[in-house]
Amino acid sequence: MHRRILLLLVASLLLLAVPAFAGSYNYISPEQVKTNMEHKTPMHIFDIQVEDEYAQHHLPGAMKSCAYPVKSDADKAKVDAFVSDLQKDSAPVVIICPRGKGGAERAYMHLKEKGVAEDRLFILEGGQGGWPYENMLEK
Repeated sequence: MHRRILLLLVASLLLLAVPAFAGSYNYISPEQVKTNMEHKTPMHIFDIQVEDEYAQHHLPGAMKSCAYPVKSDADKAKVDAFVSDLQKDSAPVVIICPRGKGGAERAYMHLKEKGVAEDRLFILEGGQGGWPYENMLEK
């Protein structure tokens, strides 16, 4: 009986520890980004979409890095080119990728490793593909 309780306790602790190893990210909703844009709240819109996707649609004022998928050294160098600009102030950095998944997560982690404070980093929920405000896009 004690062994069973001990095993359950250990299993519970392991399950609680998994999120710490899986990585967590800050997210921001399209609604909040839209509100920030309407109120001219300072923020950096850091777009990592590939050239063709960026040309089709992007948010006004987006920093065009074309760093997607942020896997290779060349992709990371494209992100690095913006680090000094992002560190000039304390405004939030909203990372935009096609769907708000792996590419954005890699850009987030890379920017964090380069010294951009994590409390400033946000991934747009759903990425550019999930942006519901077509009238607010530049093409």
